[in-house]
Amino acid sequence: MAPVLEKKLLGAAGAGDTLEISNEDEEGQNLWSSILSEVSTRSRSKLPTGKNILVFGEDGSGKTTIMAKLQGAEHNKKGRGLEYLYLSVHDEDRDDQTRCNVWILDGDLYHKGLLKFAVSGESLKDTLAVFVADMSRPWTIMESIQKWSSVLREHIDKLKLPPEEMREMEQKMVKDFQEYTEPEEATQSSPQRRGTAASGTEDEGVVLPLGDNVLTHNLGIPVLIVCTKCDAVSVLEKEHDYREEHFDFIQSHIRRFCLQYGAALIYTSVKEEKNLDLLYKYIVHKMYDFQFTTPALVVEKDAVFIPSGWDNEKKIAIVHENLTTVKPEDPFEDFIMKPPVRKLVHDKEVAAEDEQVFLMKQQSLLAKQPATPTRGTESPARAPSGSPRPTSRTGPANVASVSPMTAVKKPDPNMKGAAANEGVLANFFNSLLSKKTGSPGSPGAGGVQSSAKKAEAGFD
Repeated sequence: MAPVLEKKLLGAAGAGDTLEISNEDEEGQNLWSSILSEVSTRSRSKLPTGKNILVFGEDGSGKTTIMAKLQGAEHNKKGRGLEYLYLSVHDEDRDDQTRCNVWILDGDLYHKGLLKFAVSGESLKDTLAVFVADMSRPWTIMESIQKWSSVLREHIDKLKLPPEEMREMEQKMVKDFQEYTEPEEATQSSPQRRGTAASGTEDEGVVLPLGDNVLTHNLGIPVLIVCTKCDAVSVLEKEHDYREEHFDFIQSHIRRFCLQYGAALIYTSVKEEKNLDLLYKYIVHKMYDFQFTTPALVVEKDAVFIPSGWDNEKKIAIVHENLTTVKPEDPFEDFIMKPPVRKLVHDKEVAAEDEQVFLMKQQSLLAKQPATPTRGTESPARAPSGSPRPTSRTGPANVASVSPMTAVKKPDPNMKGAAANEGVLANFFNSLLSKKTGSPGSPGAGGVQSSAKKAEAGFD
């Protein structure tokens, strides 16, 4: 009986252990299932890949510079045709990171066919279009954004998307525009993504109808107008006499264009680092549904920000109140005209000749010139100082000064060149020596005086 009892007891104990082990297995399975469900939930909420940003703009508008600045690149290299770079997008709440593709089309229309390598029919729904306008050349803004919007429309038409898919994308654009609400101040400190529960169901039935000129050119994808180099506003005021009216007129035309495409508008400056962070936040908001908390900014003329869905014709009419010398309907190019090109008169540069070269040329010219002959009318009895004495005066002093010169041999008029010059110099120095010998107190003074007396006797 004892062995049988032990077996029963052991069997009971073993059954209990098995029961405990089975309970632990169930708890472990529940733990693993919860982990797997959490991972699957996270995988569904991960940042999507394959998002694209198409950037259009004229050459020199700063489109590559501003996108490289958003990327964090210090030295951006500009290419030709179709440039590529990417933006790093980080979700702090879920500690997730992804890359957003950025395609920058060349400013030459010759390269517009390269768009087929950037966006296809499958990736169009994950694309954001950015039209870059140069505020330092405001007379090019409207022509530029109209041209590039036509290029994008042409490319989208070539993709030949199914009508149902294109209609669905257009309806989403209309819905996003109509459902825009001002961001709440309470949520400004929360950077997390907007969840599905964030859009309240109580406001879904209240949808304002679109205006007459709103989304008349619906591309089916979000559009953003970026005005670069807005630090040039002060330059335009100083050099081209731009006033507040000019900037209001520019803003009015751009905002009405934005209404037609359902686009947002933002003024930026890389030089002053103005609105760059705002531009990045708005891009990730539109692409990845991040929460965005910045309201519209229309006070500062060089830092305007108008999100898609905020603007309408009545708000634009407020800007029209400041227009006095121009009407809102006037053509853009009639008021914002390209300044005339000032032709600079360039004087011909005269390079200064080297001093030594100049002197050598003068030396060679002097060597080629013939020697200057002495003038026959010049009296050889001129005083050493060069000032002739008047001939009308007579007296011993005059005779004494002239008589020694009678012994001076006159130069031969037949002598030419250096020989004549040497004869003149010899006669000149001989006259000086004769004067010295005839001074009072010298041995030859008596001879001079006697010759002077003879001369006086002859005159008498």
